[in-house]
Amino acid sequence: MRLIGADGTQHGVLSVREALDHAHRVGLDLVEVSPTADPPVCKVMDFGKFLYQQKKKLHDSKKKQKVFHVKEVVMRPAIDTHDYEVKKKNVIRFLEAGDKVKVVIRFRGREMAHTDFGMKRLNTLVGEVKELAETESFPQMMGRTLVTVLAPKKRDREKETKDKDAEKAPKAKAAAANNEEEV
Repeated sequence: MRLIGADGTQHGVLSVREALDHAHRVGLDLVEVSPTADPPVCKVMDFGKFLYQQKKKLHDSKKKQKVFHVKEVVMRPAIDTHDYEVKKKNVIRFLEAGDKVKVVIRFRGREMAHTDFGMKRLNTLVGEVKELAETESFPQMMGRTLVTVLAPKKRDREKETKDKDAEKAPKAKAAAANNEEEV
């Protein structure tokens, strides 16, 4: 096997016994790094420290991932206008929070004969939130339900923070001016 020292130096191709003796002299473990190579590559290292570093890398990579929650909004095709507006506000709120939204229209009984009403209602909703969302899965019938998934559009976070700072600056100046007048 090819042996790599604890400091990264190449020790050449050694037998398993010689590699184990070398690792024992240094007081570290012999770890097989690449078993499929010809000859297999082993490295002298502290195995506990190696496992800790691997665990730390995995934790950091999970921390950087954006987790999407899928919120579900359910309605009927013959929904009243006020109820529809409430559902639309919920969809907008979920999208602004950065969550995906699964919009479901459920059909009952004779409504199955008029799925086009549900499709129109769904297309209207998608059209009204198109500046906030993009359609991730197009409307499709699944049994007695019509389903689509909306994902929030990618926004420039830096631009948003600059805009918020620009809005706060005049307010801060006005507050400072008011404080000076009081003194």
